[in-house]
Amino acid sequence: MTRIPSIRAWLLAPLILVAACSTAPPSAPPVDRPLPPREAGLAFVNQVWKVSESRDVALGMLYVFLSDGTLVMSAPGSRPALGTWAAQGEGLTMTEDGITYSVQVLESSPARFRLRSFNPGEPVDITLVPAAGSR
Repeated sequence: MTRIPSIRAWLLAPLILVAACSTAPPSAPPVDRPLPPREAGLAFVNQVWKVSESRDVALGMLYVFLSDGTLVMSAPGSRPALGTWAAQGEGLTMTEDGITYSVQVLESSPARFRLRSFNPGEPVDITLVPAAGSR
C-alpha cells in the first residue's frame, strides 16, 4: 500500500528547504573606533586653549583641537580660521592655509600645553593654557 503524504508534510517541506538554503547576511567587519581623546592620552582635545607665551604668536589667541581633526584658531578681534590636525607619533601635524607642518608636543597637562611648530621659517614655541571657563 502506497502512503500519500499528508498536507502537513507538503507545507513543512518548502519551509525546511528555505531554512536550509538560506544563509545569514554577512556580518560587517568590526569597526576599529579610536579611543576617546582622554583615554588615548590626548587630553588637550576638545578644550579651548589660549596662548599665554610665544615670541611669534599673538598672546590671547585661541586654539581648539576638535576630536574630528578640525583645528579652530581665533585671534582677538578677528574671524576664526579653520585647519586640521592629527596625532603623529609623539607629536602632531597641523595644516593651516593648505600648509602642513610637524608639531612637537613639549608638555601636555590639564593646566599647560606647550608646542614647538616646525612651520616654514624658524621653529615657533607656543605655551597654551586653558581659556577661562573652558573646563
